[in-house]
Amino acid sequence: MRGPGVLLALGAALCLARRLLQRLRRALPDKDGDGARELKDMKSDRMKVLQMNVCSDQEVAQAVDYVKTTLKDPEEGLWGLVNNAGVSTFGEVEFTSLDNYKEVINVNLWGTVRVTKAFLPLIRRAKGRVVNITSMLGRMVSPSRSCYCISKYGVAAFSDCLRQEMYRWGVKVILIEPSNFVAATGILTEDSIDKQAEVLWSGASNTVREDYGREYFSRHVALMKSFVNSGLKDMSLVLNDITNALVSAHPNNRYNPMETYWWMRLQVMTHLPTAIADWLYIPGATL
Repeated sequence: MRGPGVLLALGAALCLARRLLQRLRRALPDKDGDGARELKDMKSDRMKVLQMNVCSDQEVAQAVDYVKTTLKDPEEGLWGLVNNAGVSTFGEVEFTSLDNYKEVINVNLWGTVRVTKAFLPLIRRAKGRVVNITSMLGRMVSPSRSCYCISKYGVAAFSDCLRQEMYRWGVKVILIEPSNFVAATGILTEDSIDKQAEVLWSGASNTVREDYGREYFSRHVALMKSFVNSGLKDMSLVLNDITNALVSAHPNNRYNPMETYWWMRLQVMTHLPTAIADWLYIPGATL
């Protein structure tokens, strides 16, 4: 049970927390970038800006040490951890190299596992929260997104296992499964798609290039570019759910910040027989 003072502090922190989350993606690539400067310019004595490569054991360990030295009482632990680092790519399976799979999975999946394991002792002491950002593509798949889907399915499975293990410790493990927020996050851009397309085409075997053809591949790239400005532009749905996951006395195990269309599609893809679901949504599928 938290006293009124703690609850008041949590409530007062919501506005700040939401502003921080809105800036996190811009802050990650460069410790001196625009996002990092915006965070530092807020001049909050309750916030520390730290760059961390989730793929580096050393940097994650250094981050844990930094947090321990920053906490007023490390023995009381750390209340919340939000795993939000992620990368995205595209490409049909025959065009996608194993290195591409490894790159995406190393950030999205192993990064989440690495950071979570490192901070869990602190989280357990506080009986706190682990909030993992996955995707609707961690529950249903989409053509040309196998790298991303595999990584997000992995995060979902990891989170489900961890949730069950953490009941005895009083720790809550929560999944946030957003739909399409490409326009809001900038996780895909026309420039990044062009660069990825060049790598996909040049890395494919002669047989694959001949069988699929350049025309088909070009149409596929154009389709991916059409998604750059798609989806919701307002991150409030996601930010509200992350906030609720961190501070609610009784948070959901899963949150689905998404439009009605994607929520309905998710229910169809996860509840109807596979053949019917594919026939409804996937071109070329037959019953």
